[in-house]
Amino acid sequence: MTATAPALPIPKAAPTVPTPIITLRGVGKSYGNHQVLHGIDLSIHKGETVVICGPSGSGKSTLIRSIAHLEPHDNGQIIVAGIHLTHEPQSIQDVRRELGMVFQQFNLFPHMTVLGNCTYAPRVALGMSERSATALAMRLLERVRLVDQARKYPSELSGGQQQRVAIARALCMQPRIMLFDEPTSALDPEMVNEVLAVMEELAREGMTMLCVTHELNFARRVAHRCVFLEQGTVNVDAPTSSFFDAPPTPRLAAFLDSRL
Repeated sequence: MTATAPALPIPKAAPTVPTPIITLRGVGKSYGNHQVLHGIDLSIHKGETVVICGPSGSGKSTLIRSIAHLEPHDNGQIIVAGIHLTHEPQSIQDVRRELGMVFQQFNLFPHMTVLGNCTYAPRVALGMSERSATALAMRLLERVRLVDQARKYPSELSGGQQQRVAIARALCMQPRIMLFDEPTSALDPEMVNEVLAVMEELAREGMTMLCVTHELNFARRVAHRCVFLEQGTVNVDAPTSSFFDAPPTPRLAAFLDSRL
């Protein structure tokens, strides 16, 4: 009688690793002879809040602006939501369609009301009807607690209110990713918290966010990961807990000591 060979075990499938929604590979950027970014590698996954910090001149703003092609990168790859960012107009347009951008200056249209600022791009870029754009804008203004200011002009608002309008305006384009470049740096200290509160709420709701900020207490509360840039390179990319509680490099430890 022939012995039956033992059944071979069924190999387990390798665990799937989600594809990052933003990928940077070897990204470099120079201004003339001055190289600002040196081969940056970075990945952001859907639903993550990642904070980028570092000393002045370390390349933080250049990095985040490169993702939106506001500062065209010189070499390397930038991939956003599966789209390879090139210097071609269609590629740039497709990438920007995935992004909401909020920067230091509010850049609101001064001749438009708050509501007009929020409805303009959805109507022009997305082809939404005025009724639909207005309904969307009012929902988002309520989200940033400014629905009662919808008929005012930017000059009638405080700096914190204007920045919250800028956030609502960016959200009106229904982006998958929000980029923040030091959104509180132009605000008086008492206005900072009202903007950070909106950003915290977005993070809790699962919005993918990449934030350049000096607000390290915000980073400690909200970020999944923190990235420390030093002279245009990634010195540390670590979970927030270890980033703050056990800094893995002396340079990061010195930076945190000087700011916390």
